[in-house]
Amino acid sequence: MDEEIGGAARQAQWKNYCKTLSLLAFQSFGVVYGDLSTSPLYVYRNSLSGRLNAYIDETTIFGLFSLIFWTFTLVPLLKYVTIVLSADDNGEGGPFALYSLLCRHAKFSLLPNQQAADEELSTYYQPGTDRTAVSSPFKRFLEKHRKLRTCLLLFVLFGACMVIGDGVLTPTISVLSAISGLQDPATSGLSNGWIVFIACVVLVGLFALQHRGTHRVAFMFAPIVVFWLLSIGIIGLYNIIRWNPRIFVALSPHYIVKFFKKTGRDGWISLGGVLLAVTGTEAMFADLGHFTAASIRLAFVGVIYPCLVLQYMGQAAFLSKNTPAVYNSFYLSIPSPLFWPVFVIATLAAVVGSQAIISATFSIVKQCLALGCFPRVKVVHTSRWIHGQIYIPEINWILMVLCLAVALGFRDITVIGNAYGLACITVMFVTTCLMSLVIIFVWQKNLLISLLFLVFFGAIEAAYLSAAVMKVPQGGWAPIALAFVFMSIMYVWHYGMRRKYMFDLQNKVSMKWILNLGPSLGIMRVPGIGLIYTELVTGVPAIFSHFVTNLPAFHQVLVFVCVKSVPVPYVPVDERYLIGRIGPREYRMYRCIVRYGYKDVQKDDENFENHLVRSIARFIQMEAEESASSGSYESSTEGRMAVVHTTDTTGTGLVVRDSTDDDAAAGTSLTRSSKSETLRSLQEIYELENAGSVNRRRRVRFQIDEEERIDPRVRDELSDLLEAKEAGVAYIIGHSYVKARKNSNFLKTFAINYAYSFLRKNCRGPSVTLHIPHISLIEVGMIYYV
Repeated sequence: MDEEIGGAARQAQWKNYCKTLSLLAFQSFGVVYGDLSTSPLYVYRNSLSGRLNAYIDETTIFGLFSLIFWTFTLVPLLKYVTIVLSADDNGEGGPFALYSLLCRHAKFSLLPNQQAADEELSTYYQPGTDRTAVSSPFKRFLEKHRKLRTCLLLFVLFGACMVIGDGVLTPTISVLSAISGLQDPATSGLSNGWIVFIACVVLVGLFALQHRGTHRVAFMFAPIVVFWLLSIGIIGLYNIIRWNPRIFVALSPHYIVKFFKKTGRDGWISLGGVLLAVTGTEAMFADLGHFTAASIRLAFVGVIYPCLVLQYMGQAAFLSKNTPAVYNSFYLSIPSPLFWPVFVIATLAAVVGSQAIISATFSIVKQCLALGCFPRVKVVHTSRWIHGQIYIPEINWILMVLCLAVALGFRDITVIGNAYGLACITVMFVTTCLMSLVIIFVWQKNLLISLLFLVFFGAIEAAYLSAAVMKVPQGGWAPIALAFVFMSIMYVWHYGMRRKYMFDLQNKVSMKWILNLGPSLGIMRVPGIGLIYTELVTGVPAIFSHFVTNLPAFHQVLVFVCVKSVPVPYVPVDERYLIGRIGPREYRMYRCIVRYGYKDVQKDDENFENHLVRSIARFIQMEAEESASSGSYESSTEGRMAVVHTTDTTGTGLVVRDSTDDDAAAGTSLTRSSKSETLRSLQEIYELENAGSVNRRRRVRFQIDEEERIDPRVRDELSDLLEAKEAGVAYIIGHSYVKARKNSNFLKTFAINYAYSFLRKNCRGPSVTLHIPHISLIEVGMIYYV
């Protein structure tokens, strides 16, 4: 009986799993495969352009199809579906996920404010990782040489820049190729100028819709992509039967040999067009975080692979008997009654495919931002339910302008295809190189296995890369130019931020100086909490001494807040806060480190102040318990940090209750408790202008739990903390001016004084990205000579 119940339960569980897997696989068509599924629009047109026109006959067409088939089999199916999808970073994929894995399993990270406590995060190591394994000589060699680690970061950033290039070229070529069907004299016979104009209108509309949430629209169009794939698969099968059933013999790689014997160097150059058949493959890995590896594999093997192979085979069969139709082979191979339905579906599929890569571009920029390699931009979380769905307004409009510039500047699908192919194959090559390192350091496999992977797939991609490089003068220069511009921006920003951080690190305020000031810090301590934002995770920044010497009074409780990124995709909310103490207890100085992963979005946390107070109270209690067990309450704990769970309200010694409106009016704000009429009027204006966020903000008051037995000294410290909270919270941030030293060389002076300064002036301020309320913000200027 028990076995029957267990069998029924397992069967129900299996049904639920299959149902969930099928649903995720269906949804992935609208997000992951839009770009890959639209490749048949332009692959043959680009491959057979140029000098290969002189060789067009059945043998050439068969050889070209054989090349497309085996490329499509080896790269997307064998490399990505079989191997690379297994190298996820806690469910996340893409070049940055691989780099993040490497940084955690080997000391490759260049982020300056990393701590040993970060390694204790539950998401830091892969399950089953042997942390006691002896490091290999190769690993020690890479960790020892900083220049090699810098080169690795630059290599990853170059791949990221090429993804941004993809974000420019994919929408342009997809939309332009779909609209180009109107050039056929049998339909409307529009001129190239009108085709470009209509494509530009579609592109503007596409980018104008991005703020609504890319994947919300993509999920809605998943049925369109499925219908598109089934349609082109059936049309391909029809063309095989009608025009040339012998095309099946071209599945033999023997035809690839015959192709190159006949075409020689011209055939080699045509590889730049063949690789367009696998563009969009990287999206399978990059968008892994929104689905599962099993669902992406199911969608590819079950629908994508057979439908696209049939379509490429059908086009080849059609072209083998209609060689003059090369200029627009896809649309000319469609039976006349089906032209307009297929045209509409192709246009919609091109839009969906474009949205997928635009979304990936937003994610890449966000990850660069987390690494400190991109100027601060506004990141909007577009989905309440799907984690990681973001929109970046500045990047969106820059992409739109660049797309329009490419469409109007080139006006030719073949030239744009040359640029597009180079960008895509570069990203794939970067992934192959990173994957070979992951096999050694993360999967802890033999070096020989890694070399086999690198040599086999690297050789295939190097062949296509060499062909794409040959087309640099014919449009291939575009992604290189875009990559150079974005790499320059990333490098200058990273260099300036790092020099500024090193200045803070080398000019920290000594603890002896703070102790000599005494508990009052040599100035008046007034009611309230002062949150001093810094990038340092240890010590006191130089700007603090600037505050103390320039301000006549300081807050009763001081908290040094560091908001930092760690090389994991997500940091669990319960592990986000690290709390510590600075100096003796009577100084009432604390440190709070807020940790985010590279895929986390730093949303406006309306309860940050409440979380902070609760976390500090919990830390005070934990510290007292440890001191009691050691028998000395006065034991020094300087430098010790503790993870405090923000969702756990037990053990804080506090009780929380919602404030009434009268309570809130009485003293939840620094300006409300002030006797200044000016400050009170400013607060009223602020609340009127931000009525929505103020009303959403949960007003709470903390009280010491009278029923709990608390040490008197702990009670005094908690009482001071709560009094300061009731008086109000002020956010103190340094308004820094970074200048190069007078003895700096020309390049450094230009990079810091002009390039970095320009980027700082034209990006979002730190107070905006940290979501600091303006009414509570205090900025103090300071010049950094780096």
